[in-house]
Amino acid sequence: MLPPTEPESSARLEAARALKAALENARTHLVEHREQFDAKQALSASDANALYEGHTGLTDPALIAVEVAAQISFLRKLKFQYREQKAKDQYIKTIVSDDAQLITADDNELLNAANEQKKQALKVAKSQLAEKYDDIRTLAPLVEQDYTKAKALTQEAASLADKILDARLTLTRLRQAHPPPRLTVASASAQLDAQVAEMQTLDEALQAVTARVERVKERVKDGAREVERLRVQRAELEKQVMAGKDEAEDGRVVGLYDWFTASLALHRRLASLDSYKQASENELHLSYAIRRPSRSARSMHKVLIKLLFVPNTRRLADAQIDGLEQDLGDLVGAHVQANDVPGLITAVLMRARAEG
Repeated sequence: MLPPTEPESSARLEAARALKAALENARTHLVEHREQFDAKQALSASDANALYEGHTGLTDPALIAVEVAAQISFLRKLKFQYREQKAKDQYIKTIVSDDAQLITADDNELLNAANEQKKQALKVAKSQLAEKYDDIRTLAPLVEQDYTKAKALTQEAASLADKILDARLTLTRLRQAHPPPRLTVASASAQLDAQVAEMQTLDEALQAVTARVERVKERVKDGAREVERLRVQRAELEKQVMAGKDEAEDGRVVGLYDWFTASLALHRRLASLDSYKQASENELHLSYAIRRPSRSARSMHKVLIKLLFVPNTRRLADAQIDGLEQDLGDLVGAHVQANDVPGLITAVLMRARAEG
């Protein structure tokens, strides 16, 4: 189903407004009568006669029916007495009158016929009035329902008209805020395809970087195990040196010292460690001399790593890297959180060697 065009929507809007105006201008008086009915105060049983004295207000319909029945009975008796007195008066006047009116049987028949016609007309009028009352009782709820429905539809039409105007105003503002050329379906699809391709490329790059990180972690773990092994070996050698201080005449001490010195120098050369310094009880400075691949063999780059530990623990608290142009905040934060000192040193040295 095609959406309505702007002229059709305008025509429908005008028709809704015309219907609303016609309903408001219609002299149905349903709302006014209902408000008047609700505004009246109900009369009590003792004040029922106030209705017949010209006072405003409402009372119970059952009470009114009783009062009306009593009034009808009284009026019938009064009518009967009136006709009786009138007949007596006419009878007396007829008797005492000098010129008595001649009343024949034909006159009585005519009067009876006229009375019968009047009775029939009265009976027909009463039946028609009763039918009208029945029609009113039957149609009043239907009229009220139709009126309520029409009023609701009119309010809904007015609300929809306001919404249509607001939507048109919003659309106009959007068109003014976003002048041509606007994004079309074809251009949006092309942009989406390009973004999907870019996301796939970035996903592949992320997978490659993740694999590389895993390999580097394995190498870092191997290096950490080697460093730990050398640390234990160094501690054992230090114990042997301390034990051999008293045996200065023993020639093996000199050989062991030379071997340890050579091993330490080899480790420092492999790790590119230039010097180290303990600045305080919980701070260690490590200086590395890195040879960059893109430079000459004699071009060395100094990298200073400052390690700050939590006092009296082996917990890494912070680290500072000097000598690199890259921002290593995320790298340092991740290794500090993991308390991975060997991994941090290995990652920093790899970044330093990767700089051209």
